[in-house]
Amino acid sequence: MTRETTLCDIKSMTVEELAAALREMGEGAFRAKQVFAWLHRGARSFEEMTDLSKDLRARLGERFALCAPRPVRKQVSSADGTTKYLWELADGNCIETVLMRYRHGNTVCVSSQVGCRMGCAFCASAIGGKVRDLRPSEILDQVIFTQLDTGLPVGNIVLMGIGEPLDNLVSVLRFLELVNCPQGLNIGMRHVSLATCGLIPGIQRLGELGLQLTLSVSLHAPDSETRSKIMPVNRAYDVEDLFAACHAYFKKTGRRISFEYAMIDGVNDHDWQADLIAKKLRGMPGHVNLIPLNDVHESPLKPSRRLRQFQKRLEDRGVTATVRRSLGGDIDASCGQLRRKAMEEDTQGRQET
Repeated sequence: MTRETTLCDIKSMTVEELAAALREMGEGAFRAKQVFAWLHRGARSFEEMTDLSKDLRARLGERFALCAPRPVRKQVSSADGTTKYLWELADGNCIETVLMRYRHGNTVCVSSQVGCRMGCAFCASAIGGKVRDLRPSEILDQVIFTQLDTGLPVGNIVLMGIGEPLDNLVSVLRFLELVNCPQGLNIGMRHVSLATCGLIPGIQRLGELGLQLTLSVSLHAPDSETRSKIMPVNRAYDVEDLFAACHAYFKKTGRRISFEYAMIDGVNDHDWQADLIAKKLRGMPGHVNLIPLNDVHESPLKPSRRLRQFQKRLEDRGVTATVRRSLGGDIDASCGQLRRKAMEEDTQGRQET
């Protein structure tokens, strides 16, 4: 156990919590906004906080942990400028972050866990399973240090990187509170998308909270038999119950849901499956985002050759369907690919020595 893991994680604290802690230290509550601003500007140590006294900086260092991720790999697409990072955390684990450039602004895709235990057959993130949850600060740092390294402002956040956000809901909710704070990055909830493979209790909780974010459900098959084969989570939360939870979420929040659908050759790209999607979404203004499947060499699944036909079938039945624009095709931009490659190279290096 490192010193950083035994001290209180200051960057996961709200302004109010910081104020209370500083009052306990004999400091004025106004110091909280100063410290909070430094943290969210990317200060890597308390010594950088030059508008605080040396004594206070020393006492903060004795009481709180302040860590910053280290970029161990960085890939930049020559085609579209997509930038992918592999960050090393304080405990040596690695996570991925992707910056995507669009005409409407820059979007950062962040990870919520080290690894993932959901086991989706087409996803590189699941290889090796889940190691641990990320702390709120470790999710936040991905936004902060991506901005600092690229020099580009981030206006949108998608929680679609490594991990299942609703499997780490407490940390994710605190991250959303922090990133939305006016004294910090001040990124509005309407500029945040959260993806889930279908953890129904988490969807219900989000509905209760009424957050103005965009919920993205990784559907990938509308029938239980197919979905159970490619997404083990369906055995715990059946797709029929998932559709019901989505209808309830829309009824409670009025927020349109995006349904992610990776097109897999001969598995989920049949006409009857498009028809079933249209039937299940009736009465709810959902949007289906069709995703060209990325090759994962450990998986036998291959990209569908019927993407446009499937899209037209949905549209003919009144469903809004788009094909996701592929970014970073010349780098390891898909979820889990860069981390997996680094793990393989590390294993190979140990074997050679």
